[in-house]
Amino acid sequence: MTTRDIVFIALFAALMAVLGAFPPLMIPALGIPITAQSMGPMLMGGILGAKRGVLAMLLFLALVAIGLPLLSGGRGGLAPFVGPWSGFIYGWVAASLVIGWLTERFWTRLSFPAAFAIAVLGGIGVIYAVGVPWYSAMSGMGLREAFIGSAVAFVPGDLIKAGVAAAVIVAVRRAYPLIAPRRVSA
Repeated sequence: MTTRDIVFIALFAALMAVLGAFPPLMIPALGIPITAQSMGPMLMGGILGAKRGVLAMLLFLALVAIGLPLLSGGRGGLAPFVGPWSGFIYGWVAASLVIGWLTERFWTRLSFPAAFAIAVLGGIGVIYAVGVPWYSAMSGMGLREAFIGSAVAFVPGDLIKAGVAAAVIVAVRRAYPLIAPRRVSA
């Protein structure tokens, strides 16, 4: 790991904190905020790649765990890691990994539609695949009810975030690529 890698990991952990500073839009019936932070894993994986993206997310979560109020709404400490919604936080790590891995695989031909598809698959599909079952188990709801209660209302906003992330990923790829193209071994 180079100094440059460490700087980018720290920078993207800070970006995740900044995304948490945007005021959340609360849905009163659900008690969970719509935040800009769910765009963080899309940007981390899509710009940094799998390894650095996951390390940036783990750094961010470590800072939250030690008590820094970096989650949306100024939350921090260990409580966000054990509640019914914490599966979505764990999904951020998996999403960073999947998005980074897919972006690395499609790097040489990455276009906006490909980046959008990757952001949707990883940033929505993976996060919900981790978060919804967790919510179901912690709340005692069935999976269907948990999905309807914890995900359906958020999909339109998440699609917009995926579009913004895809545009940023493609722009960074063109201007200052941080992921090296994969070399094929002979």
